[in-house]
Amino acid sequence: MGKNSIRTTFRKYRYVLLGIGIILLLTGCSGDFSPIDETSTGFFNQWMVYPFSQLIKWVAVLFSGSYGMSIVAITLALRLVLLPFMLNQAKQTHIGQQKMQELKPEIDEIQEKYQGKKDNETQMAMQKELSALYQKHDYNPLKMVTGCLPMLLQMPFLIGFYYAIRRTPEIANQSFLWFNLGEIDFLLIVVAFLTYFLQSRVSLIGTEGKQRKQASLIGLLSPVMIGFISFTLPAALPLYWSVGGMFMIIQTFIIKKYVTA
Repeated sequence: MGKNSIRTTFRKYRYVLLGIGIILLLTGCSGDFSPIDETSTGFFNQWMVYPFSQLIKWVAVLFSGSYGMSIVAITLALRLVLLPFMLNQAKQTHIGQQKMQELKPEIDEIQEKYQGKKDNETQMAMQKELSALYQKHDYNPLKMVTGCLPMLLQMPFLIGFYYAIRRTPEIANQSFLWFNLGEIDFLLIVVAFLTYFLQSRVSLIGTEGKQRKQASLIGLLSPVMIGFISFTLPAALPLYWSVGGMFMIIQTFIIKKYVTA
């Protein structure tokens, strides 16, 4: 029972954990943070980072040269484009979880039938019975795996935009609101931390018991990591994360109220 609860919690918050992994990857020492231009080599640089860098500059012109507003606008636009995919992913995952809960008594019964038998013939017989059960109830376990695809598909764009912010030198020379985009700002770090902390609390809506406690601990990893890493980065990156986090709060509310209610 405890293992199943942990597994369920991990599956539900796998996107948070994956996001933390991406953040750690992005802030690794091996990254190339030299200024990006048309001569930069590499497929990802030419087709993702450089176009985003040019987009940042173009949008900044629309906002009277404000690179801060450019980062805010592009972040929101990216999230809006990805929103339908994330809502559909949440819907499919929720449907799959409900179906699995319905089938769990029968699945447990089949697994108990073959408990303690590890030979290939017995395992194949068990899998055959499980497959027949899934087919009878029109349930495809692979949909739980493919539910990760929207998360994976958005990564190149979010990573490309991240590197474009770090590798567009014009950004570091600008101020936005109360801070300089090229310097560390402690107040903005607090804003980023609180934003993701609030997002982690919102994600707990509808979660109860032991699962809530486990999810609460996992949810704390994201704001702690973002807050810690932001102490080593120029303020343009916590700005990007703060705006994205605020959008995710709204997205989570929509999912909780209209998709998985």
